[in-house]
Amino acid sequence: MRGQEAESNVVVITGAAAGVGRATALRFAKRGARLGLISRDLAALEELATELRSSGCRCSLAAIDVSDAQEVLSASDRFERDLGPITVWVNDAMVTVFSPLDKIAPSEFRHVTEVTYLGVVYGCMAALRHMRGRNRGHIINIGSALAYRGIPLQSAYCGAKHAIRGFTAALRAELYHDKSKVAVSILELPAMNTPQFDWARTHMTQQPKPMGAIYQPEVAAEAVYRAFRTRRREYWVGFSTFITIVGNMISPGFMDRYLARTAVEGQQTGRSVASDRKDNLFDPITALHRTHGTFGTDAKSEAMILSGGRARYAVVAAGALVFFALGAFAFAL
Repeated sequence: MRGQEAESNVVVITGAAAGVGRATALRFAKRGARLGLISRDLAALEELATELRSSGCRCSLAAIDVSDAQEVLSASDRFERDLGPITVWVNDAMVTVFSPLDKIAPSEFRHVTEVTYLGVVYGCMAALRHMRGRNRGHIINIGSALAYRGIPLQSAYCGAKHAIRGFTAALRAELYHDKSKVAVSILELPAMNTPQFDWARTHMTQQPKPMGAIYQPEVAAEAVYRAFRTRRREYWVGFSTFITIVGNMISPGFMDRYLARTAVEGQQTGRSVASDRKDNLFDPITALHRTHGTFGTDAKSEAMILSGGRARYAVVAAGALVFFALGAFAFAL
């Protein structure tokens, strides 16, 4: 199935109404896929569906919360009836809270975990409900560089992304054991210019912002499409993701101290949080459902997309070169 195109595929996308999910929907629609779209906000979904249908895309909508397992399972059944057999399922839905741990409420932490992590688990359950019997299909989970390296102010989100990585590895091994032809991929993303920073709950006094290099959502959508075509197990998106993961592999203690010095201020804009600021932790904000956030002038439209295997080979090769160079230098002395 390598090198396949999206025509004749039924692709389900969670978190589809904004950011990376919306960009991914548009990317697959261009290639003729039929789309099952999941988001909490029906009005935002209908707006996206109008845009997609105007270009001939066939789609079905489910305005649900992915933290409700039964709703996700029911939505998968509806998509099969409306569109045909589901062949690709992209788990992208997420929420977050910018806050030190001692200022976040247990209910807030739990809900971030339920949406960002358990939403992926329930999405995989729903996908496999239909894919296992046909022995074909592809699940693509949206991870993060923060799945390898947690940062301050986002303990709930980082914990959820770490959990997604462990869960994805376990699920893939189970499928290998069963000799299943259902593929599972995970994408580790850098900071993205999405509405996340405009509507995420924050307990800080300053408006949140992405840390490090920022990329447009279309970069992530292209990585999702590449994963779909190649069925590789993992992609690292953006050089900043590569540096974050490798840096943490080499010296996690240094990364602890570096992030302690830079990441709290690095995630704040310097602009005060408005007193009437709304957030989407428990309820959606229809007006902010769009592809891009407010950091477009700083966002890159292209990025390195490197398979995790090749990235690790590059690290090993670089380490070997350094080792031999040091050995040659010592011998010369």
